[in-house]
Amino acid sequence: MNRLNLFTTRYHAIMALLLFVLFPAFQVFPAAPVKKPNFILILCDDLGYTSSSQLMNSQLPNSRSDYYETPSLERLASKGMRFSNGYAPCALCCPTRRSLQFGQTPARQGDLLFKENYHPDFKKVTAIPQMLKSISPDYRAAHYGKWDLRSDIFPEDIGYDESDGNTGNLNGDMNSSKETKWTDLFLNNDPKRMETITLRALNFMTRQSKSGHPFYLQVSHYATHVDFQTREETYQKYLQKKKGAIHNNPGFAGMLDNLDGAIGNLLDKIEELGIADHTYLILMTDNGGVEAIPPVKNKFDHPSTFKIPSNNFPLRGGKWTLYEGGIRVPFMVMGPGIKPGSQCDIPVTGWDILPTLADLAGNAKPLPANLDGTSFRPLLENGKEGNFRRMEEALVFHYFGNPHSAIRTGDWKLIKFWNLKKIELYNLSEDPGELTDLAQSNPGKAKELETKLMAYLEKVHAEILYPPKNIIRVKKNKNTND
Repeated sequence: MNRLNLFTTRYHAIMALLLFVLFPAFQVFPAAPVKKPNFILILCDDLGYTSSSQLMNSQLPNSRSDYYETPSLERLASKGMRFSNGYAPCALCCPTRRSLQFGQTPARQGDLLFKENYHPDFKKVTAIPQMLKSISPDYRAAHYGKWDLRSDIFPEDIGYDESDGNTGNLNGDMNSSKETKWTDLFLNNDPKRMETITLRALNFMTRQSKSGHPFYLQVSHYATHVDFQTREETYQKYLQKKKGAIHNNPGFAGMLDNLDGAIGNLLDKIEELGIADHTYLILMTDNGGVEAIPPVKNKFDHPSTFKIPSNNFPLRGGKWTLYEGGIRVPFMVMGPGIKPGSQCDIPVTGWDILPTLADLAGNAKPLPANLDGTSFRPLLENGKEGNFRRMEEALVFHYFGNPHSAIRTGDWKLIKFWNLKKIELYNLSEDPGELTDLAQSNPGKAKELETKLMAYLEKVHAEILYPPKNIIRVKKNKNTND
């Protein structure tokens, strides 16, 4: 064999050996499976739209507090998107909490009939944890804090793996009576059980991250519902601070400050665990803040009749009313793909959360036909340019106690007071404070919205149209402290 052939043979042998050794490094392996996202829902209680130091709407300079301090909410807003038109499902806690779990309006779910129709064996609805587990059985779910569905449903009945049980306002109170809860102040190291709830939540997040399970975590705080509880040093901080023209209660300020710190601990844990790239966090409130401390009796009167502005100023009214102050609330979302520090002006609400989580989790199956919500994932990913179309054109709200209903479509909002046989019409883009009723001057628009409202209520067989004959409204237990 000549030298050239010998060199060629050895060259081929060396190249073959190199290919044998190195080939695995160049193989195209299947991409690692995409992690299912984690979801955290922080639900605050009775926290008004303007009761934080975070500006809620860049077009409303006074849409933040002139006294309260909430640096963690500011931090959350800087990392994600705030919805300037974010709505609670109702102006009261219990209907909102029911609505969130099942993605339905309180008008559809009913009040007197809810306990009868929604129970552990009821198969016509799907709750958030059940929905996520149907997408992936790896999901784990926990609920800590205030449950308050006021029915026979416990968290574990609808797919939660861990919870604090069938809790209500009383579990977060400190011997405060209905008569004195607006003046009582309690100083302690675990106000409204914030520390306890947060520690359980942090523990759950850590365990699921270590085990590789995607999770849904709902942290439902008892704050800022009265009675007032705060740490002593925080109370002293606000005693020494100059009071605002709108907000001026140091007990509430201290309680909110402590709540903000608890929220900050959750934000810290997301970063510590390194899960920010596949974790979404939603913060909202169960209803608007009370319009005054203590509340006024004539809640539906025109703002011009009051000597002092509402706690929710520049919005009208507060908790227990379907004016904007009662249902428009802080609503913020952070997570992968969401533009930091962004604002979206398109209305969204609590019953949109279930379909949104389903969409983000990669659901490929049809959702139940009796949902009212629509996924706002396109808004999270593309802001105002998102391809967002509602199943139902309008948002419909209903309050059962002093029965009145509201409908919002575009910038227009109509409120129907059933007992008074009266309607009011507002253009929210021009009149966010609902000061000028346009029902008489624009009867065509009023008729259009009332027709749409009645059509929806008829469609869902609402209790206000079809009151149950065999069920009597029972006077609420004093321990519910609504």
